[in-house]
Amino acid sequence: MFDGYDSCSEDTSSSSSSDESEEEVAPLPSSLPIIKNNGQVYTYPDGKSGMATCEMCGMVGVRDAFYSKTKRFCSVSCSRSYSSNSKKASILARLQGKPPTKKAKVLQKQPLVAKLAAYAQYQATLQNQAKTKTAVPVEGFSWGNYINSNSFTAAPVTCFKHAPMGTCWGDIAEGVRVEVPNTDCSLPTKVFWIAGIVKLAGYNALLRYEGFENDSSLDFWCNVCGSDIHPVGWCATSGKPLVPPRTIQHKYTNWKAFLVKRLTGAKTLPPDFSQKVSESMQYPFKTSMRVEVVDKTHLCRTRVAVVESVIGGRLRLVYEESEDKTDDFWCHMYSPLIHHIGWSRSIGHRFKRSDITKKQDGHFDAPPHLFLKVKEVDAAGEWFKEGMKLEAIDPLNLSAICVATIRKVLADGYLMIGIDGSEAADGSDWFCYHATSPSIFPVGFCEINMIELTPPRGYAKLPFKWFDYLRETDSIAAPVKLFNKEVPNHGFHVGMKLEAVDLMEPRLVCVATVTRIIHRLLRIHFDGWEDEYDQWVDCESPDLYPVGWCQLTGYQLQPPAPQSSRDNQSSSSKQKKKAKSQQYKGHKKMTSLQLKEELLDGEEYSFLQGASDQESNGSASYYIKQEP
Repeated sequence: MFDGYDSCSEDTSSSSSSDESEEEVAPLPSSLPIIKNNGQVYTYPDGKSGMATCEMCGMVGVRDAFYSKTKRFCSVSCSRSYSSNSKKASILARLQGKPPTKKAKVLQKQPLVAKLAAYAQYQATLQNQAKTKTAVPVEGFSWGNYINSNSFTAAPVTCFKHAPMGTCWGDIAEGVRVEVPNTDCSLPTKVFWIAGIVKLAGYNALLRYEGFENDSSLDFWCNVCGSDIHPVGWCATSGKPLVPPRTIQHKYTNWKAFLVKRLTGAKTLPPDFSQKVSESMQYPFKTSMRVEVVDKTHLCRTRVAVVESVIGGRLRLVYEESEDKTDDFWCHMYSPLIHHIGWSRSIGHRFKRSDITKKQDGHFDAPPHLFLKVKEVDAAGEWFKEGMKLEAIDPLNLSAICVATIRKVLADGYLMIGIDGSEAADGSDWFCYHATSPSIFPVGFCEINMIELTPPRGYAKLPFKWFDYLRETDSIAAPVKLFNKEVPNHGFHVGMKLEAVDLMEPRLVCVATVTRIIHRLLRIHFDGWEDEYDQWVDCESPDLYPVGWCQLTGYQLQPPAPQSSRDNQSSSSKQKKKAKSQQYKGHKKMTSLQLKEELLDGEEYSFLQGASDQESNGSASYYIKQEP
């Protein structure tokens, strides 16, 4: 693999080498490629054995990548130009009676096989560069600085199966070696050097150039999926020079031997890593596709919308009746809020017919197989019934889990849920959840897991007790066995950083933190904002992303609120946050804090508070047993 690992130096002079024994490379997971030494010896950094200078244009490059048997030219055009000039010089010399020089000889043509191989390598390089998206920097905010200054930990990419590389991230970890541009260099051309991963934060890696040992002065953050990070060996196959950083170039006289010693047995990225990144960022949804999506003004129904744009798997949907294309809705392509055309009719869901009688030119229905598949359920035996009570995340106030009622049972396991005490008379704020949804819970879930349960608005008998409420309303609790009790091994931990959609304004992706974990349920806090804007989200929600997702996909990241805003949130920032509006722009609901203040009415009152969080990643018995 070291074939072609030659380097040029900015200064041909050398100082005494520091041949101290290097630390052994820490063992890494075996799924990554292992760097091997083929036994060849190279000299560094004299610039002769491994490098060559084009005699026509003066370009410096790897000798093996040059053309002709003598490796005197960097390209066919330079070879031909030089040959043509040499012919002219030879003819002129003969006319003047002078013998032709050695350099006047016509160069031999390259074999056809060599030309085809060089062309194939060139095309492959261009194709990989075209497929790999360039990471887009976020103005005014740096994840690297934010994590370093606060010693934060980010959720690993493997926690996000829906994100690029989420299912094929492999064993990329600290200690993995890569080839990256050498920015500590004064050469006019772009050169590279080896670096090792010091710390991982989502897609972002803190890198340190090989040879710096414990010196972190030139450490830098880079998106691992960006176009400037390559597996060890890429420079050799691409004809790119490896040049030691200027700060340490005199540390060793034989850099080749140093690299062989340091890299043999280490791990690097898979050779097809950039191709996998490119493939994982191909999305099946295309612009002009028609879908059915929840009506943000009436939660109980769906409408037809058209895909206007696709960014990182997130869809900007424009409702079909919107002439100026401003009436839009953002969601991920795997969101449970979007469905294929005809879905509403098939399950008995309310649907707003479009005023447009026929499809507009260029619009076409999205194929049904593109949408998220829900688990099949057996509703033949004991099943949910209208009027049954349960607990559910309020879709208009995602920081609250509320007392709720099943208002209608639809086909294929879908249920229409209403929040007790806050329902509109016409049921326009009923919300559709599937029976396997992680956003609905059996009676007693909040109590057993020490979560604050929001009682019905106007309910005066506090503290709220389910047994009393069921008796007073002459209703029954939905059977516990009908709920989804599966808890995946998600990998999240309290304190982890990530990028999360503000579901009250779903076009925004914000810097966020996991603050509580109740089995598969995550409490997401938006950095810089008050706790009342937190949201309960499932661990497999497509609205959660690794650190660096916005940079990778080109989506705009919302940074934490500045310190000045945090200090004054009791007034101005509250209004600013609320000005973001609510996701569905339906009837405005009071927050749990406002509700608590209204219900208190001067009397002592407290909700049930939990002393600790459940952080298990496996299934557990977390439902309270109900007594009649």
